Amino acid sequence: MEQFKRFKDEITRFLMMYKFALDSLETKIEILKEEFHFLHDYNPIEHTKSRLKSPESILNKMYRKNCDISFPSIRNNIKDIAGLRITCSFVSDIYRISDMLKNQSDLNIVETKDYIRNPKPNGYQSLHLIVEVPVYMSDRQEQVCVEVQIRTIAMDFWASLEHKIFYKYNESVPPGLLRELKEAADSAAALDKQMERLHNEVLEIKENRMENAPPGGAKRIIIRDQEYPIPAAFLQLIDGVQGNE
Repeated sequence: MEQFKRFKDEITRFLMMYKFALDSLETKIEILKEEFHFLHDYNPIEHTKSRLKSPESILNKMYRKNCDISFPSIRNNIKDIAGLRITCSFVSDIYRISDMLKNQSDLNIVETKDYIRNPKPNGYQSLHLIVEVPVYMSDRQEQVCVEVQIRTIAMDFWASLEHKIFYKYNESVPPGLLRELKEAADSAAALDKQMERLHNEVLEIKENRMENAPPGGAKRIIIRDQEYPIPAAFLQLIDGVQGNE
């Protein structure tokens, strides 16, 4: 019983480190979302989703990789025990968020797999980062790996459906469906490019309007028959506060 309790405590501590690393990274993303919401015109982060592998899933992966079953072996061979998915509107947002993470001094990017510039043969696209996150326990500090996947809404939609189809057919998908899935991935990539182009055109129109707007902002307030310009930054701040009420 004493050995069982000790082993259970070790498993709990081991998985807690990954949970804490995931919590820490999610907090960083939430801070970025808040900053963009209040200080910028546009928030590139649509939503996030996190997950932690179960002990059964970890063991199954270790058996498939034919690795020794030990905590050091698990740490060295499985880098996606903790996972965070960040969904964006546009492809440019993906690299923008990636750069933000790389610029945080306490994070270490140990691996990058760019399936956007180099899609998988089945059409899958996403940017994968393995990020080392510092976790401070009561008796030590640990560097814990978290896999971060950054993708557009279109990429995420395709990947979700592709996963469901493979699960339904037990990974034995008919060739015709595989071909259609690849075509759908190409269509999603084309949609991303089109929406990015439209987004850039809207930004250009907005910038031109701001350049031609009256000094200090387009809106004015009248006090005792006297007009006063309202700074655009002040109007944005008011809009942000009202949006949270």
